[in-house]
Amino acid sequence: MTILTDLRERTRTWHRGSYRLAQAFAVITVLCVLALLIDQRTLDGAPLWAKPFKFAVSAVLYFFTWSWLVSMLPKFRRTASWLTNALVVIFAAEYALMIFQAARVRASHFNNATPLDITIFQVMGRMIAVLWAVNLVLTIIVMFTRLPDRTTTWAARIGALLGMIGISLATLMGPPTPAQQAALDATGQSAMLGAHTVGLPDGGPGLPILGWSTVGGDLRIPHFLGLHGLQALPLLALALGVLAARYPRLRDDVLRLRLVVIAGVGYAGLLALLTWQALRGQSIVAPDSRTLTAFALLVAGVAFSGLIAIGRPSRELEVSLR
Repeated sequence: MTILTDLRERTRTWHRGSYRLAQAFAVITVLCVLALLIDQRTLDGAPLWAKPFKFAVSAVLYFFTWSWLVSMLPKFRRTASWLTNALVVIFAAEYALMIFQAARVRASHFNNATPLDITIFQVMGRMIAVLWAVNLVLTIIVMFTRLPDRTTTWAARIGALLGMIGISLATLMGPPTPAQQAALDATGQSAMLGAHTVGLPDGGPGLPILGWSTVGGDLRIPHFLGLHGLQALPLLALALGVLAARYPRLRDDVLRLRLVVIAGVGYAGLLALLTWQALRGQSIVAPDSRTLTAFALLVAGVAFSGLIAIGRPSRELEVSLR
């Protein structure tokens, strides 16, 4: 049996709408790469098609995960399926507006320059609000259901909660910056309202493709990290299950559960650290001593907790997480 055939068999019971959309965005990702190679135009200092590319990659990860997760739910599956269908429609419509703005060489987010730009971003804002609410309900469903094994259950629960936090962090980008507020106070107008860069205007030097600021704080970093906690934790649970075939110690399901919980706490700590760093206007590539110290303490805490978990009797945590 080929890898493709095996994958098709495994995904046969997954939620169809989100699975198809993830496949579509996989194709769109390739098209965005071609657009980046062919079209050299820029928008606010970044390649014109970089944002559609990043959103397409995120959509592939996001919708593949929900497609799998909905199929695993032992209850509320029909409700979760309808809610996931809503996510599919909302995100597809939002992405279409993003592509429309990119084709016009106009910013899709925070754009307050013309009546059409204002209308498009207001519509996108309402879509994002509905998407947030739907994602919240799906997260609550995941938090109160049990999947076939405890490690996957807690990986999905923690990952869904981290994803919800990541989506919510986008609200930090919405308020006007001090410069934008000053323009509003002086003239009643500002071409942009909101920003992802802290301490400097959007559009400065950034990491290749990602665009994350290399000279100021960037709230897209914790937003991205949190959003994809939903993939990171279940993938860790899957990896531990695969490694269990080679390492007998990992065949203890309680140990795998411990490691997933520790990783989830560490992930949340990193999310908090990156948010704190961004809000202080500090670039991801230029951490100060406080950031480096906090990061070192976080890594040490996770490593130490992992060592303790490996040596701790399994029965204690098994009882506490039932």
